[in-house]
Amino acid sequence: MTRLPGTARRADSVQPGRPAAARRRTPKPAPGRGRLPLPEGFPGPAELAPPARRMLADAVRIARWAGELAAVDKRGELLPEDARAAGRALAMTVGAAAKAWGQALLVGLVEPRDGGAAPGWRLHAWEHDDEAVLRGWSALFDAWTLLAPVPPAALRGVFAVLAGQAVDQAPQLLSFLHLVAGPVAESELMELLRRGLDERRHGSGTGFATLSPVPHAASAVSAVRGTCREPQIDTPPAPSDIAAVLDWMLDGLTAVGAVVRAEDAAELSPLGHWAVRAKLEDICTVAQTEAGHIEQSALELLDACANYSPGPARAEYRAWVAARPVDRAVAELLEAAQGEDALLRGLAFEALRVAGGTAEQAVRAAVDEPVLRPYALLWLAEQLDEGGVVPSDVLSAEDAAWLWVDTAAAVLDHGETELLVGHVEGACAGDPVRLFARARQSGHPRAASVLTAVAGVYPDPAVARAARRSAFSVHHGGA
Repeated sequence: MTRLPGTARRADSVQPGRPAAARRRTPKPAPGRGRLPLPEGFPGPAELAPPARRMLADAVRIARWAGELAAVDKRGELLPEDARAAGRALAMTVGAAAKAWGQALLVGLVEPRDGGAAPGWRLHAWEHDDEAVLRGWSALFDAWTLLAPVPPAALRGVFAVLAGQAVDQAPQLLSFLHLVAGPVAESELMELLRRGLDERRHGSGTGFATLSPVPHAASAVSAVRGTCREPQIDTPPAPSDIAAVLDWMLDGLTAVGAVVRAEDAAELSPLGHWAVRAKLEDICTVAQTEAGHIEQSALELLDACANYSPGPARAEYRAWVAARPVDRAVAELLEAAQGEDALLRGLAFEALRVAGGTAEQAVRAAVDEPVLRPYALLWLAEQLDEGGVVPSDVLSAEDAAWLWVDTAAAVLDHGETELLVGHVEGACAGDPVRLFARARQSGHPRAASVLTAVAGVYPDPAVARAARRSAFSVHHGGA
């Protein structure tokens, strides 16, 4: 239930955007379910965190230098004067300072806040929490295309055709490197990439790209894709073109510390092995159960997870997001959230919480969509506050009222109408008439039906009459 701003907080209230509208069940576990055991000799977090810290040392330095920064640009990047000041203070070039700041943003060492930036929770945990360091580095790994060098001008025509499709083959290459002990000749990787591109061109792929264990920042490839959303390749690319694209991919993966190149061969670093294994584990722990939904659409996933308790649902979300490029997963979830089913809207934002900071840019854009605005505002606030968010501190009265009606519609469609009584009590703080007035004015298309349903089940006749009057007013355009 959603409190309106200014009302008292109830200890037993349900968090907004997470309606407990449906009866949920826990999927029956299949044999072998659970986290994969750590292979013998595989390094643990204490061994993996130091190289990750070294990789991000400059990002940590600039985050600590910045502290509470009054202003950044619209994308969260340093203003030119601050980039120059950081360069002078940290003995970096302006370009290096800008790059370090971008990594600090990506990893969560700094967070945009009120037009400026502030230290993120991960910065405070950096020296003593190895798991937090690895999760931060993982965000860098997911966005390896952002660090891949810009191709030479002579190759950009090739990249406009090949880069987006080649990046989708990266999970196959990385998984192959993960399975092989030691370096792999780049000629062998080139042949693997060629076969993958050829299968994609003929529509006869194995489906592995759909079940990608390693997501990537595919939006970063837009610079080399040109304006073509889905470039079509009618003729096989030349071997020299494939070699150029492979070289670009390996350079990007090397730049984030996932791959080591030497003498025309490449192999995964320990961090690279950890990242690929972690993504595969997210998929396998769910895909091997009866409840696996990683091959389904976002709508099918959310519809299935509406019947699960929160823990198993989150496991499904993690596997589903891990099984496809992150930007595509986020776009599918946001598209599903714009439908008429309010319960699926709330569940879509639950799934987006699993995607974490990689979804932030898309969720910020969703604030402009009236249907998604209150959910998006709460999601963004939760990204900045690990201690819990008070909705009245985030939502305006209008947004809170719209969200209350939306979650009530989810209760009405998927739960028992008697639950509406608790939904009212959890949000009205003793003033249901005020709540109904806000709901009536919210502009939500379900306001009238929700208020009518409340009037039919509320045990207090006076409150029921107030709900009925508000519903009538909606039907007749009353103020």
